[in-house]
Amino acid sequence: MGAALRQARDEAALASLGRSASTGYGKEKIMQSVAILGLGAMGSRMAMNLVKAGYRVAVWNRSPEKARPLAEAGASVAATPRQAAQGAEVVLSMVRDDPAARETWLDAETGALGGMAPGALALESSTVTVAWAQELAAACAEREVGFLETPVAGSRPQAEAGQLVFLVGGDARLVERATPLMQVMGRAIHHAGPVGSAAALKLSVNALLGLQIAAMGELVGLLGRYGIDAARAAEILPELPVCSPAAAVALRQMRDRAFDPLFPAVMIEKDLGYLHEIAAAAGAEVPLGDAARRVFARAVEAGYGDDQMSGVLRLYL
Repeated sequence: MGAALRQARDEAALASLGRSASTGYGKEKIMQSVAILGLGAMGSRMAMNLVKAGYRVAVWNRSPEKARPLAEAGASVAATPRQAAQGAEVVLSMVRDDPAARETWLDAETGALGGMAPGALALESSTVTVAWAQELAAACAEREVGFLETPVAGSRPQAEAGQLVFLVGGDARLVERATPLMQVMGRAIHHAGPVGSAAALKLSVNALLGLQIAAMGELVGLLGRYGIDAARAAEILPELPVCSPAAAVALRQMRDRAFDPLFPAVMIEKDLGYLHEIAAAAGAEVPLGDAARRVFARAVEAGYGDDQMSGVLRLYL
């Protein structure tokens, strides 16, 4: 497809979305029916906040039993992503990785995109690669469905409190349209740029976190050999300007051996792998990210993959 034809197609799709937003639904009805795909630690809490805010919410999860609390709160439960998406003005996915997202959106029989009407809006909140975000954006454009990548910064407590930070990639007009919905689930919205920019930003954010936690684990292990246990380290290091708030939280978790998963080691290892992929695609290097990935891969191999990422400390005890 030539550039001129692609531009014309994209402009037509945006025009269709604009008509749907301003006249098709009526201004007072914009974004009232929402489908949430994936009810893990994050998606379930995001969906619950939407239910509490009065949205009509349909949910889907690979394990249906996770939908029970939402059903009791008033959400409808769908058997497939496509069923959840049918009739929804906006569909949001929060799943594990690229393969899970591709199946959720594009499966020939059950994929959500196949159930979405022209003028609807797709939000990919999963932590995925730039390549997948761009592939999904193109598939949405073919169906005249709007698309934004909307990964979030924050964990379970922030998701439950509606205090997530949205990192958004896509057309500014669609960002404006989706803002009221995101404000129910988050405290801040940052428009990073075109599709792909938010995925790159989210992976960079997670890499910065992973680097700090990996470093803190090895340093606490080292200090313990010189008579400075984790409790003492957690008392001293946060008082110094070199210790970030995230590192201070990890220190407290290491001190208390509080390794119940909020952000499991296996997931940060996945994200650091995705960081390597997008760097390679751009002709860049991420040697520190690669080193941190190897540390978390060791933790996974040692049986700590489902622990909170601060459990990487166990490699050094």
